[in-house]
Amino acid sequence: MNSALLDFYLFPEDFVDFEPAGGLSGEAGYFRCGENATCFGRSASGYRASRPDVPLYDALADTGVHQGRLVLPFDPTEVIDNLRLERYANRNGRGALSGWERSLKEIYYLFRPFMGVSLRRHVQRARLMGWRKVSFPHWPVDTTVEDLCECLLLLSMKAKGLEKIPFVWFWPEGAQSCAVMTHDVETEKGLEFCSELMDLDESFGINASFQVVPEGRYEVPDTFIQAVRDRGFEINVQDLNHDGNLFRERSEFRRRAEKINQYGASHGISGFRSAVLYRNLEWYDALQFSFDMSVPNVAQLDPQKGGCCTVMPYFFGNSVEIPVTTTQDYMLFYLLNDYSLDLWKEQVNLIVARSGLASFIVHPDYVIEEKARSTYRELLAFLRETGQQKKIWFALPSQIDEWWRARRGIRIVGEEGNWRVAGKGAERARVAVARITGNRLTYEVES
Repeated sequence: MNSALLDFYLFPEDFVDFEPAGGLSGEAGYFRCGENATCFGRSASGYRASRPDVPLYDALADTGVHQGRLVLPFDPTEVIDNLRLERYANRNGRGALSGWERSLKEIYYLFRPFMGVSLRRHVQRARLMGWRKVSFPHWPVDTTVEDLCECLLLLSMKAKGLEKIPFVWFWPEGAQSCAVMTHDVETEKGLEFCSELMDLDESFGINASFQVVPEGRYEVPDTFIQAVRDRGFEINVQDLNHDGNLFRERSEFRRRAEKINQYGASHGISGFRSAVLYRNLEWYDALQFSFDMSVPNVAQLDPQKGGCCTVMPYFFGNSVEIPVTTTQDYMLFYLLNDYSLDLWKEQVNLIVARSGLASFIVHPDYVIEEKARSTYRELLAFLRETGQQKKIWFALPSQIDEWWRARRGIRIVGEEGNWRVAGKGAERARVAVARITGNRLTYEVES
């Protein structure tokens, strides 16, 4: 029951211990754990709703303490996995799109080559009707996983009579937060603009990753890949041919995954992102990449709804998920018709406040025009300034993957007053302390 918390904080196992309150229900549903955490899973008390936008039972009222153990009416690891893997939105295992939505998607992609940009925007905006009324995941940033972990850690510490516990801090060298910039290349015109976009990124000291489509859209010469890498940027794979059908059927996904894996292996690529952020993590065992970048934190504006409800990377199987935690440039500029930094600033501030990962998708194709490019330039300036003020680690996706794997192997050793980190990569890690302050949890990172 405590494996998800142990994996999140990496504190010594004896600091947290859970005990089930009874047998769990056969069916899963929505319930609450306190005011902020909307959960989906099975429980041993109360009732479970079929939708998150109705009054939910608060399972926190049924927690207890038994011999220093926190007694819970649900399994925290199951609930957190259900959020991160979007099982609440993918109950049939075929993806979060309903049969009706899949049919509409197929019709859209059938006629997309014949639609002008203006018509596509009208169709996409029509799909967004009512999106602001969606209550879960929480817009514009959802931190349900973090809320749940902090709530349960606080209750467990109280059950054990502890005022503070040590854990391995989330980011290297004690950075408060992390930021990553990624560029999905959709067209040949976007590919041609990549060199100029790298110039712009470099002028602010921020390197990025470029996700390229292996087939159908444009040619990706080896010289382009090498030129990107020579400048300290990164190349990852984006889908296979960007036709929207990668996750249509599992057999077709596996057939395409084989070709995607071949392309990644031939170019030494370790990261993957699916086109349009269509996804089904339950099928990813067919992909042979170290990390994925296809799951949004909250997907109100995306064609496939859902969201992982966390601003932290996380493991699924042997892969690391680096979630998309901010709104894509296309959604901001073309669907919301917003060329200000207001939304991006709000999201970054919320994420940094939770010591999370601020990850961006900015397409070369959509910042060629000066109006959008000017907004992107302002974003880079804002990120650089915020990074200096808040000690943000600017990283490439592969560096986040490497750190998250290294962090998982680091352990807290010693006793109170002499806690330290040990293990491979521990020289970059820092001891942090979770402390009860009033009726909430606060973090302190040791220098």
